[in-house]
Amino acid sequence: MSHTLVIAEHDQGQLKLATLSAAALAAQVGAPFDFLLLGSGLAATAEALRSAGARTVLVADHPELAQPLADRYAQVIADVVRARGATLVVAAVSTFAKDVLPRAAALVDAAMASDVVGYEHGAFRRVMFAGNAVATVELAGAVKFVTVRGAAFPAAAPSATPSPVEAVAVDAATLPKFATFVAREVKQSARPDATEARIIVSGGRALKNAEDFERLVGGLADTLGAAVGSSRALVDAGITPNSLQIGQTGKIVAPDLYLAVGISGAIQHMAGMKDTKVIAAINKDAEAPIFEVADYGLVADVYEAVPELIQKLKK
Repeated sequence: MSHTLVIAEHDQGQLKLATLSAAALAAQVGAPFDFLLLGSGLAATAEALRSAGARTVLVADHPELAQPLADRYAQVIADVVRARGATLVVAAVSTFAKDVLPRAAALVDAAMASDVVGYEHGAFRRVMFAGNAVATVELAGAVKFVTVRGAAFPAAAPSATPSPVEAVAVDAATLPKFATFVAREVKQSARPDATEARIIVSGGRALKNAEDFERLVGGLADTLGAAVGSSRALVDAGITPNSLQIGQTGKIVAPDLYLAVGISGAIQHMAGMKDTKVIAAINKDAEAPIFEVADYGLVADVYEAVPELIQKLKK
């Protein structure tokens, strides 16, 4: 009997909510599915997955997996796929999945589809060309790998029956050692992650420097309790870090509200936030493409409009 394996993503033990969207696709496919959780010290994370409707929560817990080195994670995933006879492997779209899943798919000679937004009758729908086209594809072979966009598959309601947790044996001697973990640099922030936030304030080319970005975009985000995002133009200019980039080559987001501050609306940026429920834009160019998709638009200079907006919101 076929079944699905959902790769549970976490950050130092903090479960990524997009994992539950990957589980929603697994449930839609119809076959029983298991979670596979990889890392070290995962008891609390595994407990958080027990109510997500899986048949079993498989946990590969070992010090050698403490850091998500792609070669090691891919090897463990491939081993579990073979041992469990999984026919479909699912993960949420993320930089983690982009790094790990193609390697694991290659190890088991499986076909793979990325950016899946729908499933019907054995075929997957995936976005292409910066979201301008949606292709329906069928994957050949006994084992298939897919990554799904979180916005396309809302998480199912928690299950009343907790899933059992089962340990997966990890033989450290057989793990690849091509990569070595050196260091992890994390910028601590009280702001939420853009991929999981309900509100995002994102800045574009109209912001001239990092100080202005933090004062205007960061200030508005803090007033709203929102996450912060950036267009690629600011990343390329060195004004914002790559971790804030939203778009085709950055993060894919789908908040309830997306505030585009000084963003023109290039197609590559739109590909990363087009599933937003409500889009509001501020731009002094009345012909900016962002206004074609915005639910609300304000033609104004961001240096004048945003401070006024912050002041009114604080009142």
